[in-house]
Amino acid sequence: MTSVDAGASGPAGDDGAGLGAPPELGFLTHGGEAVRIAARWHGDRPAPETAPLLGRAVTLGEGWRVVQYRLPLAAQSDPAAYAALERQVSAGVAVERRYGSERYGEVFTRLVGFDLEASEPFVLYRVPDGEPIERRRGTLTVAEQQQVIAQLVLAVRLLAEVGLVHRAISPGTVRWDGTHVRLAEPYGALRAGEPREAYGAAPWASPEQRQGVGLTDHRDDLWSVAQLVYFLLSGRQGPGSQPPADLGEFRRLAALHEGGVFAPRAEQRPAATELMRLLNVGDPLAHATTGADPLSRARAEFDAQRAKKREEMGWDRQAWEAWEEPGYEYPPPRRTLRSWLSGGGAAPPPVREPAAEPPPPPRRPTLCPHCLLPVSLDDTRLVTLDSKKVAKPLDLSAEHRPMHRQDALRQAYQICPHAPASAQHYLPVPYLTNGEPLTVALVGSSAAGKTHLLAAMLGEIEQGGLEPYGLKCLPLNPDTHREFLRERVQRLHRGKVLERTGQASFAHFTDGLLVTGPGGTRPVVFFDLAGEDLAENGEVTGFLMGVGAFIFVLDPLRALRLPALDPVRARTRLQQRDLGDEAFTTVLNRVPRPGSYIEAPAAVALNKSDLLRFDPSVDRWLGRALPTELDERTFREESRDAYAFAAHHGSPAWLKPFDDCARCTLHFVAATGAQERGGLYPHGVRPRRVLAPLLSIFAMCGLLPGANLSEVGT
Repeated sequence: MTSVDAGASGPAGDDGAGLGAPPELGFLTHGGEAVRIAARWHGDRPAPETAPLLGRAVTLGEGWRVVQYRLPLAAQSDPAAYAALERQVSAGVAVERRYGSERYGEVFTRLVGFDLEASEPFVLYRVPDGEPIERRRGTLTVAEQQQVIAQLVLAVRLLAEVGLVHRAISPGTVRWDGTHVRLAEPYGALRAGEPREAYGAAPWASPEQRQGVGLTDHRDDLWSVAQLVYFLLSGRQGPGSQPPADLGEFRRLAALHEGGVFAPRAEQRPAATELMRLLNVGDPLAHATTGADPLSRARAEFDAQRAKKREEMGWDRQAWEAWEEPGYEYPPPRRTLRSWLSGGGAAPPPVREPAAEPPPPPRRPTLCPHCLLPVSLDDTRLVTLDSKKVAKPLDLSAEHRPMHRQDALRQAYQICPHAPASAQHYLPVPYLTNGEPLTVALVGSSAAGKTHLLAAMLGEIEQGGLEPYGLKCLPLNPDTHREFLRERVQRLHRGKVLERTGQASFAHFTDGLLVTGPGGTRPVVFFDLAGEDLAENGEVTGFLMGVGAFIFVLDPLRALRLPALDPVRARTRLQQRDLGDEAFTTVLNRVPRPGSYIEAPAAVALNKSDLLRFDPSVDRWLGRALPTELDERTFREESRDAYAFAAHHGSPAWLKPFDDCARCTLHFVAATGAQERGGLYPHGVRPRRVLAPLLSIFAMCGLLPGANLSEVGT
């Protein structure tokens, strides 16, 4: 058989007749199993509800007909189109994983497989039985009416259980085969709790959904169910924003009406479980037994290791001592009759002096991030660097205009006074004139994705990604930052694979920012060295002993024993290994420890998580955007899931940063969200949660102050 690209197989309308042996179609099942099977493609059919996706029938094997929706090349310039297809696949996989073996799963159109890396990414579904239910309006029997109502509410209940809102329930998208209703493919599905996007038409979509206001709620789908049932029983459409005036004429709608399902706002409607109770419909999930959590043992390991660190560091004891029960204040003594007659009175209670505020902690001297010796601003050592990094002396002694002097210093460097003349290095002046600098080193083996992750982080920051958290950023040096954006960030955004970081004889920081938050402005500089350099105890990595924070970039292709990663390992020539990351081990062994643990805060970024994005543990985090309000509970829950996932599928050696660092968080991230092909990302890049490790570092270093972030990483 001939093997062809899975997404662009044959011209539209070609049914494969007369072409000899049919080609093969390759795709992944909901469980991640790779399948290749003989296939014949049929003509495209109009599917306006799924635009810009094109639909067509495909015959697999000896006669299994399925439906394929694919993203044609002409529509791939719109990143939102690919994102919508990916959301659809994610929803289909979630439903299939949870309900694929359950008989009540027949209320959904069932997913067969998908390939999001094909030249024309696609998803496959079983051909749904039945006909559009709109053809049965006014003709359903009493028993059928009861079945339809019960099954539609059940479908909403099942979707709510997996955190999904369908958003496309209408007479034309729901099918009826005489026994079962069947919802359409989840091409409009969103996760519950995400911001609503304007979608659908009146009266089927709820008012809030049509307007795109607030957060998605499974009760949005209940509005659609109520409007659909009213249409089927009355034969006409209801109003788009309020209950129909004639609901009292339809006995079958009494429970829906009395339960408030026609209310214009989601918060006024009952939950699906409550509506099922009102309808006297059994809930199959009420007594369902969930399977054992495969990560439960690893989660317990996380809890035990975290408790051990907290006890050894004394954090629980400090938290207890910080809590003080308010002292009892005795009432003033009662005045006696004699005191009243003599005009005297009780002595006034003593006035308490307000407690003196503790003095601010002394600021540590600014250290050169390279030689780790104190340095301060010295006008006699100022220079500028040209495009070839050649230093030219800068004399500002005659510049008396404050604004001009400030602008010149913003772009200037200072020669480090501790550097030998044969190996001089330079510090941006703003590094010396703002708050305490924070140096952040990215650690990981070659090809782990450190450079791509840093580029994705700074790209998000450039687009205002830190502003929702009250942080403003400026370049530490305008020329260095502009060069990094041009050579790294913009290249990545154009879908090009970045070159690997080469080995160096001196560790220059890659880029820097001035980060301003409630506590003032601090310089933040990033080091991104080659994995080969980090794995050696050479002079080039001597700066690591003074680094303020670490981001350890964990590569799942090397760390995890998941068979689903084997095809990518074979293509990239990376091998799974149980001994951990050499760069992790070398760096952790080199950094000084005043006690049992490294003081510098750390974050572990489980990069390339998009390769595993449909696993429930990964999808819980990677499938959602970062919340705009952060708290330590969310950081802890993600750390627990990421630790358990890595521990269950890999060896303990990969989690050495969590074991060795006093404060450490773990995160699912994807620097590119795509797989490379010939030095390119064919469908562009889609960074996922790349700011989570950095925000964690900022919280642990005091750049994100707040009572709800004080124990991040502990």
